[in-house]
Amino acid sequence: MKLVSWNVNGLRACVNKGFLDYFNNVNADIFCVQETKLQEGQITLELEGYHQYWNYAVKKGYSGTAVFTKKEPISVTYGLGNEDSQDEGRILTLEFEDFYLVNVYTPNSQRDLARLGFRLDWEDRIIAHLKDLDQVKPVVLCGDLNVAHKEIDLRNPKSNLGNSGFTVEERGKMTSLLESGFVDSFRHFYPEKEGAYTWWSYMAKVRERNIGWRIDYFIVSEKLRDSLISADIHCEIMGSDHCPVVLEFEL
Repeated sequence: MKLVSWNVNGLRACVNKGFLDYFNNVNADIFCVQETKLQEGQITLELEGYHQYWNYAVKKGYSGTAVFTKKEPISVTYGLGNEDSQDEGRILTLEFEDFYLVNVYTPNSQRDLARLGFRLDWEDRIIAHLKDLDQVKPVVLCGDLNVAHKEIDLRNPKSNLGNSGFTVEERGKMTSLLESGFVDSFRHFYPEKEGAYTWWSYMAKVRERNIGWRIDYFIVSEKLRDSLISADIHCEIMGSDHCPVVLEFEL
C-alpha cells in the first residue's frame, strides 16, 4: 500500500503548479493533503477512483485538510470532538479494516511563540487520540507536524534553537510520542541521513541550496514496523514550499 502526504500550502494554487500531474503519476492508494486553504465549493477535483474527504477551516483561506483514498473507509472522524480542534480543520481520522489513518496539520507556534501553549495542549490531545486508537488497531499518522525533531532534521540547528518548530518543548512532545509506541518511518530506514528536508523558506535560493527542515512525517504504530517497505521524500516536486513524503507498507 502506498500513501502520500503533502502540505500543498493552498490547493488551488498548487493545482495550477502541477498538483494533478504528480497525483496521477504517483498513483497512491491514499493521498493526504494539508493547508488546503479553501472552503467547500471553491474547488472541484476530478479524481477518478478516489473517495474524497475534506475538513475545512471556519476561517476563509486558512488551514484545512483532505484525504483522497481508493478504498472507502469504515468511518471518518473530523477533529477531536471539541471546537478548538475542529474550527481550524486540522485533523481527519479514517478507519480502515486493518489500520487507522490520521491526517494532521499541526498548529504553528508562531514566530514569537505566541501560540506555543495552544500547540502543546494540541500535542497532548493528539498523543492521547493516537494511543486510544492504537489500542484498537495500528495507526498511521501523517502530515505537517511543524517540528524538526532532531538536529539532523534541519540545516541550521544551532541558530534555530528555541525558534518555532525547534523549541525544546515541541521536540519533547515528538519524543514522547515516539516513546509511547510509535516509529518515525523515515528515520527507521535512514537513521543518519543528513540533508533530507521537506520544507524550505520562500526566501531567494534557500531551496536551491537545500537550507530546509524535515517537518512532514509518516509516524506509524510500533506494531507496523516490520510491515514497512519504504519511506521517501520527493524533494524534486515543486508547487508548494513543502514537498510530498511517501510511505509504502504491506498489510
